[in-house]
Amino acid sequence: MSVEKYSVVIPAKNEAPAIGDVVAGALRLEGCSEVIVVDDGSDDETAEAARAAGATVLSHPYSKGNGAAIKSGARNARNDVIVFMDGDGQHAVGDIPRLLDKLSEGYDLVVGARGFSSQASIGRGLANGFYNRLASFMTGHQVDDLTSGFRAVKRNKFLEFLYLLPNGFSYPTTSTMAFFRAGYSVAYVPITAKQREGKSHIRPIQDGIRFLLIIFKIGTLYSPLKIFVPMALSVFAIGAGYYAYTYFSFGRFTNMSALMFTTSLVIFMVGLVSEQITALMYRDKS
Repeated sequence: MSVEKYSVVIPAKNEAPAIGDVVAGALRLEGCSEVIVVDDGSDDETAEAARAAGATVLSHPYSKGNGAAIKSGARNARNDVIVFMDGDGQHAVGDIPRLLDKLSEGYDLVVGARGFSSQASIGRGLANGFYNRLASFMTGHQVDDLTSGFRAVKRNKFLEFLYLLPNGFSYPTTSTMAFFRAGYSVAYVPITAKQREGKSHIRPIQDGIRFLLIIFKIGTLYSPLKIFVPMALSVFAIGAGYYAYTYFSFGRFTNMSALMFTTSLVIFMVGLVSEQITALMYRDKS
């Protein structure tokens, strides 16, 4: 049985040591008709190495971010199926057929799920584990790896959410939650990520703050009320507890209790409005 043709899209910035081997390995796979390397403002020989290995190279004149590179590659891919992977050697091209086999079972998005031992650091592993549990709670489905950039997807479905994707590193989170929210089918295939070649582009402090914002993005992209209602109830409970304390101790209702009750109402209303905005974002996808 012939394998459906697919495109491999690789965002790359200063990945000259590994990109050639990644491209050559992907092109040897059955069904891979093109490898698109998006050179995101590299100042080394990334573009030359990728082109020499047989890739089609798209070059950004300056660094726009991992997500921006993904969007450029997706727009230029010629096939109905796209495989996204990193150019640093972490993702094994030998896992691509496993992702595609799962996709052929009727899924719209298949993600290569890393185990804890494959995380870049203990801190990253713990953070990603928290994101996975939160996303599983939000969606009602098991999420094995929310932030993995190794994934196979149906191009027409992916392009629907291109306007939602950030230009930075959190495009996997955004796209995964968007697929869940739109009712598309998502699956996971276990993989083992290798040690990257070259220097990591993750900046601990700046990207740590961005990853914290992922928590709120998870909620706003799927069901904001699942985030805002518990927050509102928590603030209301604190206000009620403080009111009970002041009433029985001093026989009065304090301004602090009033502030807590008002704050809980505001949080709930923000969540309600966010829920309506989220529903409008996906009105043509349901």
